Amino acid sequence: MGLSEGQQQRLRLRVTPAAERAIRSGHPWVFGDSVKEENRPGQTGELAVIYDKENRFLAVGLYDPGSPLRVRILHKGKPATIDAQWWTHRLAQTVERRAGLFDEKTDGYRCIHGESDGWPALVLDRYASAYVLKLYSAAWFPRLHEIKELLIAQFSPERMILRLSRNIQDTARKTGLSDGQLLMGSELEGPVIFRETGLHFEADVIHGQKTGFFLDQRENRREVEQLSAGRTVLNAFSFSGGFSVYAARGGAKSVTDLDISAHALESSRRNFRLNLGEPKVAASRHDCIQADAFEWLARTGEKFGLVILDPPALAKKQSERTDAMHGYRRLIGSGLQRVDQGGILVAASCSAHISDKEFFDITQEVFRRSGRRFEELLRTAQPPDHPATFDEAKYLKCIYYRER
Repeated sequence: MGLSEGQQQRLRLRVTPAAERAIRSGHPWVFGDSVKEENRPGQTGELAVIYDKENRFLAVGLYDPGSPLRVRILHKGKPATIDAQWWTHRLAQTVERRAGLFDEKTDGYRCIHGESDGWPALVLDRYASAYVLKLYSAAWFPRLHEIKELLIAQFSPERMILRLSRNIQDTARKTGLSDGQLLMGSELEGPVIFRETGLHFEADVIHGQKTGFFLDQRENRREVEQLSAGRTVLNAFSFSGGFSVYAARGGAKSVTDLDISAHALESSRRNFRLNLGEPKVAASRHDCIQADAFEWLARTGEKFGLVILDPPALAKKQSERTDAMHGYRRLIGSGLQRVDQGGILVAASCSAHISDKEFFDITQEVFRRSGRRFEELLRTAQPPDHPATFDEAKYLKCIYYRER
């Protein structure tokens, strides 16, 4: 397969004692300022072997000289040959981890979840027969063809689409790659339609956010369905209406999507039309409001039986934490004012730089100050197809409250 290295002298690194401890504990990243010694300049995507202070093998990973995150660990412990057989075994382990998670009613889910599945900076999502490969590091570029062939052999997709994080798109263009590029199969004429818990949704796999849909909120959408019967529902930051369609099937009297993007609201309308064969979806009134959710929530006087707050990440980097904490307080306070007597508030955060404890503490603080009596129903984290094996990978948290 060509995934092992050639005959060039192996790149050897030594790292700081703190980095050694982190690697042994299972952390998958080595930052540039942790590298103490290199036997030669490394090339993007080659394998870097890390040795400890006693000159014993510690780990091997993908090297990226253009990134502060210098090495992404693939394997630690006993020495191993990273060849075609090794990659095939790693993929088989990843697939087995998801065995039994989904039935025929769901053909949209994450197949590979980056570092936590042993594939650092690489994500693979399935949408029916289309698979979206998203890369977050240029270290994968030299191996893209071999990885693509490995994935095709395992999953037999009709199409495979390449998505790239913004920070590597300029580098990608120099190698002939581009975001939204078709890696195999025929050109798409529109969004891909897939199933989730028997409902149908569209995914814009070429230009859409993430890989085309927010697959990580599946379990929370299922919970919202169970809480929606007979209620009026507000879905703030609704995007393409995933929560809303579930709420409608759950028996909501009405569902209101609130989003600043007209494009997202049009997608929500289409997703409702895709599911009009469901009697409860057809019977539920669906409204759309195009507005800044923060501003609209603060100024409207309208009340709802169930309010869902699922904003984009408010802290995309460490320096944004303080503003994000303030933003969550403001948002949850405004959202709480929109909850009718006896209603439910669902609040989620996908900011990795805000811990689950910090987020939950904020919600509890806002509720105490409101003077209203709410009981906590549920706390959730990432779904099983989005595992988190180290702290920085734990980004999604959600909490449910109902007024007593």
